[in-house]
Amino acid sequence: MKKFVSLLAAGAMACGIAATSPAQANDDEVVFGFAASSSGWMKAYSGPSTEAALIAIDDWNAKGGLLGKKIRAVHADAKTDRVESKKAGISVLNDGAQAIAVDCDYDFGAPAALAAQNQKKISIFLCAESVLAGVQGIGKYAFSSSVLAAVQGAAIAEWGWEKKGWRTAYILLDDVIEYNKGICYGFDWMWREKLGGEILGHDVFQNDDPTIQPQIDRIKALSKEPDIIEICSYNPGGASAIRQIRAAGINSPLGGGSSMTGDYWMDAVPNLSGHFVPEQASIYGDDPRQAVLDFNEKFKARTGEYPISQYTYPGYVVFEMWAKAVEKAGTFDSDAVVEALESFREEPVLVGTRTFTKTLHHQARAPYLIVETTNGKPAVVGDWTISEPVPMDVLFGKRYDYIAR
Repeated sequence: MKKFVSLLAAGAMACGIAATSPAQANDDEVVFGFAASSSGWMKAYSGPSTEAALIAIDDWNAKGGLLGKKIRAVHADAKTDRVESKKAGISVLNDGAQAIAVDCDYDFGAPAALAAQNQKKISIFLCAESVLAGVQGIGKYAFSSSVLAAVQGAAIAEWGWEKKGWRTAYILLDDVIEYNKGICYGFDWMWREKLGGEILGHDVFQNDDPTIQPQIDRIKALSKEPDIIEICSYNPGGASAIRQIRAAGINSPLGGGSSMTGDYWMDAVPNLSGHFVPEQASIYGDDPRQAVLDFNEKFKARTGEYPISQYTYPGYVVFEMWAKAVEKAGTFDSDAVVEALESFREEPVLVGTRTFTKTLHHQARAPYLIVETTNGKPAVVGDWTISEPVPMDVLFGKRYDYIAR
């Protein structure tokens, strides 16, 4: 865990270098802003993804920039604070930013994104996975570079059904945040409505619960163990739940969202096996795409270590997808670039593809790698793209109010 925190803190340093005076763009450059946290707990997510975006900027500058202009980055620290987020957004916009990247989380990135919306400038969440990080929560100029939480749950459900033969499931929801609910919404939709699978029970806990013994007792009271227990959570509560389930002698395969990727937390569950998560890219050296392996080397050269979280990679996509849209539009004009982004249909990016529409500036369907942990070692065991996009009412949880009781 210390290694995880120390690298992320180091990775965040670059996004904390605020401009000391207003920067004026000239005819030879275009400014891209980062109104993201380089202090507070959000830096663990926004720091590495900002580093990834800066690598993308370097890549574009190496091949001549955008529309003949070099890209220059400006930064302001959002400080994991909503008020500071708005200030950071205004700061980089005042520094001439044509578009901005904002914090990974919707709640903390939204104030900066709204500042950009008010100036009719594009904002892109570094790795937010809430449907609100886009048209619904901000407006037409806001996008996210990552993939919705519901897609993660749906991917594990459909892959497990098709590849592992799982037919019964138990859903265990940590109902503290909307992200967790989204994972369960997607799993439930795919499992019951699309596949016709059986759900043996739903249960809830909270991330800081010292014990989930009552929930474990209900699982153990079943006539047989479920083929898959989908745990919709994040750390430290997710690791605690997994440890307690295995300590109770429950050997069912365990599913989760991308929040449970990485091996930094696995000391809490020694020799863990049978744990499955979807990842946009592999940090374990076994990604099947050469472009990702090359990126990993660039990241190490920049920060001193390889990526230790899959949330690093959407940061590269932040700039990549904006740059591709600028090139397609032939202009930096925000309205024209939004139109170009909304024309993307499975547009290839570093980690899969991206599709946008006028009503959804997020991914309701995208490729994932499936990572299985065996004896404490995660490794890629397959890949999966869900058979159809997750419907909008599922993304908003309108079908599954009972889950959060």
